[in-house]
Amino acid sequence: MASAARVLAGLCLLVPIVVMMWVPSYSKVTPKLGGMPFFYWYQLLWVLLSALFTGTAYLLIRRDEAARRAAAAAPGADAPAAPVVPAPKDGGRS
Repeated sequence: MASAARVLAGLCLLVPIVVMMWVPSYSKVTPKLGGMPFFYWYQLLWVLLSALFTGTAYLLIRRDEAARRAAAAAPGADAPAAPVVPAPKDGGRS
């Protein structure tokens, strides 16, 4: 089952892909930034933003994995309990 952190991490990885695939959003010259056409500075901006989104996804997955390990190691976790073997009726002398 996917946790909320894993879904959010997936979205963090999906955002830069979708934005870069949507070419009409950035195939223009204006507005310029320091004489650089919009197309170029927008692409460079997304290099940095993609790194931030990827780092965020990594941290979310890492935190989720730590929480899963802690839950699995906790006593009374979803692990099946050890079977209770009843004591022999003859006091163990057989």
